[in-house]
Amino acid sequence: MGRYFIHLAYHGGAYCGWQTQPELPTVQYTLEQALTTLLRRPTAVVGCGRTDTGVHASDFYAHFDTDGEIDADALAFKLNSFLPQDIAIFSIFPVASNAHARFDATARTYQYHVSDRRLPFRQGQYCRIYFRLDVERMNEAARVLMEYDDFTSFAKLHTQVKTNICHLTEAHWAEEGEELVFTIRSNRFLRNMVRSVTGTLLDVGRGKLDIDGLRAIVERKDRCAAGVSMPAQGLFLTKVDYDFEKLTRQ
Repeated sequence: MGRYFIHLAYHGGAYCGWQTQPELPTVQYTLEQALTTLLRRPTAVVGCGRTDTGVHASDFYAHFDTDGEIDADALAFKLNSFLPQDIAIFSIFPVASNAHARFDATARTYQYHVSDRRLPFRQGQYCRIYFRLDVERMNEAARVLMEYDDFTSFAKLHTQVKTNICHLTEAHWAEEGEELVFTIRSNRFLRNMVRSVTGTLLDVGRGKLDIDGLRAIVERKDRCAAGVSMPAQGLFLTKVDYDFEKLTRQ
């Protein structure tokens, strides 16, 4: 039995997230159906995370098992011919039999895109806002977030995670062309965390919340205290980090 990693990207607009759900279009189901057809055997894939409905991924990994060796480059080419245009396969490569796309990831980076302008060629990939922002104050607030590790206030309620502890290593806003982009990196993320953090920082930027108020929200550990969860269309998973030498070591 051989294990392989798939490096891929997808536009999440047409999908109800990554994870397979009964009678709903998902990226995982679409990929599994394509692999099953091409490999001529039922093939399950395990993703590096579970993006929500409408969320995009420009850097995503999954693994699958198959009997014997395969021509990984040829399979990647065939998948790109077989899959919908909103899913792209970058590469497929063999890994150790115990390598795991989800559990071996050491960090993940997300970006959220907003703009106060109408951008016709970016529809479905950013969130339009209708107010001016103080970017310097938002970056001050983002630095404050990095002082904490319990993000209960930004987690979706009633999930089955064992801990709400996350170790942030990056959090900042930057102007990129006509958009303002929030980048956040951590060893792990909670369900809906990035979108609710983004909404709260936007409240800071528009003057609805000050730094002391942000600290109070984090320390309260209550999702109802934080800002709104931003729409999925502006969110991208942009990088998943691994120790690739370890992954491929047999």
